[in-house]
Amino acid sequence: MAGLTTGDLAPDFTLPRDGGGSISLSAFRGRPVVLFFYPKDDTKGCTMEAISFTELAPEFTAAGVELIGLSPDSVKRHDRFAKKYNLTVTLAADEEKSVANAYGVWVEKSLYGRKYMGVERTTFLIAADGRIARVWEKVKVDGHANEVLGAAKAL
Repeated sequence: MAGLTTGDLAPDFTLPRDGGGSISLSAFRGRPVVLFFYPKDDTKGCTMEAISFTELAPEFTAAGVELIGLSPDSVKRHDRFAKKYNLTVTLAADEEKSVANAYGVWVEKSLYGRKYMGVERTTFLIAADGRIARVWEKVKVDGHANEVLGAAKAL
């Protein structure tokens, strides 16, 4: 199901989340959701991205938009990550990579000539009707959260 694009129905999921409990995409039907996939907790780019979304979280909330960060890390790692950086965004744990696969972001990557599987940093803006309104692929972190906020406010 790789290559979800604008207009596609966003695949539903239920995953464990930081702080305990679970989170389901369908629970937010009726309001927009920003779903940002990132490779790994507590790495430079991922930390910058999570902090930038956290800093803008009050504006997303004011716009009625839910923020969910998702990576293959465990809930325990998410809890440490959130505590270390005072993150307020919800972090979902996709340890089985089922959601990353459903969204087509679990891909072959290359680092120093070595091939491996990992999450392609991608953000999905999901409209209130559950359809994908916009996709940002191979995200560059700098300024990204602001751009997503602008697009979410325009929905």
